[in-house]
Amino acid sequence: MTLRARSPTWFALILLLLAICLGAATLHTRFGDLSGHWWQSIVAPDDDRIRQIVMHYTFMPRLLVALLGGAALALAGCLMQQVLRNPLASPATLGVTSGAQLALVVATLWAPSWMLAGREWIALTGGIAAMLLVFALSWKRRLAPMVVVLSGMVVSLYFSAINSALLLFHQESLSGLFIWGSGALAQDSWHDTRFLLLRLGIVVVVALLLLRPLALLDLEEDGAKSLGISLRKLRFAGLGLGIFITACVVSAIGLIGFIGLASPAIARLSGARTLSQRLVWSMILGALLLAVTDLAVQQLSPFTASLLPTGAMTAALGAPLLLWLLPRLRISGSRPTPSTGLTMPRLARPDRRLWALAGLTVVACTLALLVGFMLDGHASYPSVAGTGDLALIVDWRLPRVATAAAAGLMLAIAGTLLQRMTGNPMASPEVLGISAGVAIGVIALMLLPLGIAPLSGSVMGFSGATVALLVLIVCNRRSGFAPERLLLTGIAISSLLDAMRAIVLASEDPRAQQLLSWLGGSTYYASLTSSGWIVAIALLLLALTLPLQRWLTLLPLGAPTARALGVDVDRSRLMLLALVALLTVAATLVIGPLSFVGLMAPHMARLMGFHGARHQLLGAGLLGMLVMVTADWLGRNLFFPYQLPAGLIAALIGGVYFMWGLRRL
Repeated sequence: MTLRARSPTWFALILLLLAICLGAATLHTRFGDLSGHWWQSIVAPDDDRIRQIVMHYTFMPRLLVALLGGAALALAGCLMQQVLRNPLASPATLGVTSGAQLALVVATLWAPSWMLAGREWIALTGGIAAMLLVFALSWKRRLAPMVVVLSGMVVSLYFSAINSALLLFHQESLSGLFIWGSGALAQDSWHDTRFLLLRLGIVVVVALLLLRPLALLDLEEDGAKSLGISLRKLRFAGLGLGIFITACVVSAIGLIGFIGLASPAIARLSGARTLSQRLVWSMILGALLLAVTDLAVQQLSPFTASLLPTGAMTAALGAPLLLWLLPRLRISGSRPTPSTGLTMPRLARPDRRLWALAGLTVVACTLALLVGFMLDGHASYPSVAGTGDLALIVDWRLPRVATAAAAGLMLAIAGTLLQRMTGNPMASPEVLGISAGVAIGVIALMLLPLGIAPLSGSVMGFSGATVALLVLIVCNRRSGFAPERLLLTGIAISSLLDAMRAIVLASEDPRAQQLLSWLGGSTYYASLTSSGWIVAIALLLLALTLPLQRWLTLLPLGAPTARALGVDVDRSRLMLLALVALLTVAATLVIGPLSFVGLMAPHMARLMGFHGARHQLLGAGLLGMLVMVTADWLGRNLFFPYQLPAGLIAALIGGVYFMWGLRRL
C-alpha cells in the first residue's frame, strides 16, 4: 500500500505544531506568572514558589510520561504487527491490557492490601498472565500468526467479559478505577518518567539487535525458514518485547489501547515501508499523538464537570485522523489472507450434524422456556413451568428467548459473511464498526436531557449505524472494498465507541449502570411485539443470504480468481456489506452490541467441520442461536433474582469453547 502524501514527516510536523500550540496555551493559562522563570522551574524550582513546584513535579513529568508512554505503546504495536503479519494486532487485541485491568479489579475487590506494594506489579502480573495464556493456546501451532491473534482476541474478550460482570456487581467499589483504567496521566513526581525511560531504552536496544531477522518476516514463511530463521523463537522474542513494554506502560499510566494500533497503521499508510522506518515513525507519531491528546485534555478540564480520561480522548482524536488517511490509499485487495496454522476437520456428511445441531437448539429453547427459578416471598426455588404458567412463559420468557435466538442467528450470519468476504478470520460485525455506530447513537441520546424512549432509541441507533455504513462506503468505495482497509475503517469507528463509553463511565453518571447493562448485551427490554418483529426480520435476512453461496465460495480465493470465474467483486462486496450492516443493526438495536457471537460463531462452525458456504452459514447461525439462548437462560438463573446480561455470559461460554477448539488445531 502507498499513500499519496510524501512521507510521515508531514503528519509528525502537524502533531508537533499542535503540541507546541497546546503546550504554550497550557503554560500561559496555568503558569503565566512564571514568565521568565520557566527554565528555573523545570531544572531547580524554588521551594517557596508553589507554581514552580507544580510545574517541576506535575506538568513536566506528565508531558514526558505522555511522550514516553505513546512511543512505548507504538513500538509494542509495531513489533506485534510485524511478528504476526496482521495490521489488527496490538496490545489491546492480544489481551495484554484486559489482563492488566482484570488483575487490578480482582486486587481492588479481594486483596486491597496488595495495592500497597504498587499497582504496577499487579498490572504487570495480569498482562503477563494474559499473554502466557495466549502462548499456551498457540504454542502447539508454533505461534502461527493467525492462531496467536485469534487467541489474543478470545483472551481479551474473555477477560473483558469478567471485568464487565464484576463492574455490574461492584460499581461503587470499582468507580475509582474508571478514570485510571481509561488512561490517566496525572503525575506528582519523576518516578514514572524514570521508570518508563529506562525500560523503553532497554526495549529499543533489543529491538535494534533483532531488526534484521524481524525484517525478514516481510517474506513468506517458507522464504524466512530457508534463510535459517527460527520463526517460533523470533515470534516469542518480538511478542515478549511488546508485552513487557506494554505492561510497563499500563502499570505507570493505565490502559491506553488505541495508540498501539493507530500509530503503526498511520506510519504504514503514510509511506513508511521498511521495518526500521515503521519502528521510528510509529514511535514518533505515538509519542506526539498521546502528548497532543493529553495537552488538549488539560485545556478542556476547566470546562467539564469531570476529569476526561486521556486514553479515551486519544481514541477520539486518532480515529478521525485514521479515517482521513484511509481514502488516500491505493490497495489492490487481491491477495487473500493466508490461513496459516488453521487446519480444520472436514465432515463427510455435514447435513447430519446440522440436523443434530438444530435439534439441540430446539431443546435448548424449550428448556429455557420451561425451566427457571421462581420467587416465593423472600425464597427462590427452581421449577418447571406447567400449563398454569402459560402467561409467565408467553409474557416474560418467550420474548427473551426469541430475541436472544434471533440476535444470535443474525450476528453469527453477519460474522460468517464478513469473514468469507474479506478472507480474514478476525473480521466480525464489531470490528466492522456497524454495531459501534448503533451504540454511539444510543449513547448520544442517553447524554441528552430527554432520556431514552423505545422509539427514539431505535431511531438514534439506526441513524448511528447509517452514518457508520456511509463512512465505510466513502472510505472504501475507490478501493473496491479491499479487506484490509475495510477492517481498519471499522476499527477506527469502533474506537470512537470505546472513547464515548469510557467518558460516560468515568463521569460517574447515574445512567452508567444502565449503559453497562445494555453494552453487555441484554434481553431485559424485550417484549412480545419486538421479539415477533425481530424473529421475522432474522428469517427474512437469512432467506436473502442463502442464495449468495457462490459469492461466499469464490471471494475467499482472492479478487483476480473471483473475477476470472465471473464474479463482479466490487458489486458483490458492496451488497454483502449492506447485508452485514442490516443484520448487525437489527440485532444490536434489540440486544445491544455483542462482542462475541459474530467473531466466534463462524470459527466454532469451522471447528465442527462445516466448511462449505451453505453449511458454515447454517452451522454458525444455529451455534449463535444455541449460545445466546443458553447464555440468556444462565444470566437469568445463575444469580437469581439478580441477572447478568446474556452477552457477558455468551463471551464466557464461547471463550472457553473456542480456547478448547484452538488447542485442537
